[in-house]
Amino acid sequence: MFGPLTVKPGASKKNKTGSWRTESKPKFLQKNCIACKMCVLICPEACITGSEKNTYICDYAYCKGCGNCVAICPKQDIIMVKEDTSQEKK
Repeated sequence: MFGPLTVKPGASKKNKTGSWRTESKPKFLQKNCIACKMCVLICPEACITGSEKNTYICDYAYCKGCGNCVAICPKQDIIMVKEDTSQEKK
């Protein structure tokens, strides 16, 4: 006999998707940021926060490393760096 198998869908904030990252992650240089918030708007995981110039950071527990924030930053203040696999992903 088989019964229905249903699982409640998890919200993005419930499921830490940062472990899906394989090779690189964004690094916020916090030198030339003009607080345009383009990185916040384009991030599919909504894991970028900040409020003023040079204060934006990324929550690596949710960042998948898509690089959209790097591509859209008008000041090139975000770069992709190679993931250090020797440490636990944070």
